[in-house]
Amino acid sequence: MIRKDKSRVDLYGDRFRARAHQLTPRLHQVATYINENREAVMEQTAMEIAALLKTSDATVVRAIQALGFAGLRDLKSTLEHWFGPAISASEKISTTVNILTSDVNSSIDFVLEGHQHTCEVLSEPNNRFAMAQAVALLSEARQVAIFGIGASGVLAEYTARMFSRMGLPATALNRTGIGLAEQLIELQRGDVLVMMAQKSAHREGQTTLREAKRLGIPAILLTNALDSRFSKEANVVIHVPRGGEKGKIPLHGTVLLCLEMIILSVASTTPQRSIKSIKRINELHRGLKPGKKSN
Repeated sequence: MIRKDKSRVDLYGDRFRARAHQLTPRLHQVATYINENREAVMEQTAMEIAALLKTSDATVVRAIQALGFAGLRDLKSTLEHWFGPAISASEKISTTVNILTSDVNSSIDFVLEGHQHTCEVLSEPNNRFAMAQAVALLSEARQVAIFGIGASGVLAEYTARMFSRMGLPATALNRTGIGLAEQLIELQRGDVLVMMAQKSAHREGQTTLREAKRLGIPAILLTNALDSRFSKEANVVIHVPRGGEKGKIPLHGTVLLCLEMIILSVASTTPQRSIKSIKRINELHRGLKPGKKSN
């Protein structure tokens, strides 16, 4: 997460507004993208920006220079100064612990209130509609791919196992680097992507969405960042608050709550498949018990 320092001058914004009318259509497209996706740009190369906009990296650099910056590095330095420092995981923990002090009840209330708020949001009409859309897609899927990295990677693994138990083949996309590439290579047309992601447009998420789009795979996003780049590209967006406002640590249980709603909804939509799969798992389990003789 990057926090914007409102006391700092928005140099990029000032230059963009002053010079936008002087730019060619191609350069204006690049400049506009940077203005609207500043946090993502902080983690991107000129070639990655160019690929997204279907232009050349030279055009990206020319657009940046047309606004008075020496290059992408100079631009990122300016944006970093405007954003201010990132809030680290240790800072979030420190903020939360200091607020809760040593009172057990305040810690209990913090978690309960976070989940209660999430339940209220998930029950709203727009989220119920989004959930119904997601279930309709998943019920017809060849396979479900669940994306999540970091702590969300554990939820992805759990969700994949639960879908598989219900008779719907599923796989977790929860690695980084070459490991994620090895997982992505198994995606095929007919799959559905369930994605857990927030504001930061990290490369793992971008790469996963690009591959899904290439294969015509619909994406279902679970997020608290409704204005993120991921939200703009997903087919279905479900709003899942995480209770991490004002620098406090986010709750992962709220996301699990939403995932279990989806899993059970899909299972109830195709009950015969779910029951058949569970019965077969139990039969296989009985055959694995000690002393069980094979025929």
